[in-house]
Amino acid sequence: MSQAVEPGHTSGSGPGNPAGVIGLLVGGLLAASAVVAVWFWTSSAGKRLVTPDAPKPKVAIADQSEVAYCTPQFKQVLERVLHACGLAEGEGDRRGCKPADVKTFASISDDDFNALFTPLKDRGGVIMFDEGHHELDDRAKKLLEERWFARKGARYFFVVARASKTGNQAKNRALSHRRANSVMYFLTQLANDPEIEKKVGLLWLGNEFAQLNKGYCSWPNSRPDEKCDEEPINRSAFVSWVDCRL
Repeated sequence: MSQAVEPGHTSGSGPGNPAGVIGLLVGGLLAASAVVAVWFWTSSAGKRLVTPDAPKPKVAIADQSEVAYCTPQFKQVLERVLHACGLAEGEGDRRGCKPADVKTFASISDDDFNALFTPLKDRGGVIMFDEGHHELDDRAKKLLEERWFARKGARYFFVVARASKTGNQAKNRALSHRRANSVMYFLTQLANDPEIEKKVGLLWLGNEFAQLNKGYCSWPNSRPDEKCDEEPINRSAFVSWVDCRL
């Protein structure tokens, strides 16, 4: 006669049965493993929120638009001049800078303005003119062509025309404007670029703002064999690509 089984129990699976004990141990271990896994994941996530993963190193890319002289101070002055002269984005149709523009809109001193271009000695050149004239001679055209095609990925080409102390202020301002326009006209023919006005910044300073001292006679210029002092160096147009990104 078979033995009756107590209600609520199945044969071979009670707590006293070895198989039942093993099952309970395995289940407990699985549950504990799940709890530990959840704790580890949430703990790691919390650490990532507090201390994000270090960014992956960027691949080094050769960039001609950032060179040694592109210091924060240099960029600050450059940006002020770009806005003053209508070269910055969204500045409308205004192109070019006369002395009042530089002083009023950029609030920049003579020394600060020249400091903008001083580091460009090896990058730029000085186009020399005859006294009272604005025409480019052959040597000026040659130097201008060399500097224009030495772009190296730069964005802006500056033309800063001046006039020497001889003559009155109004005439010298007009003369420096004609000198800047002579350079622009030559570049327009040379480059054959419909967007050239977005690249070239014209500044005409006459003899009233940011005059050069004779130390600039050592810069590359179109008349290196001629005597140079503060008079001829200011009968000029400084030209250069500016390589800094803002």
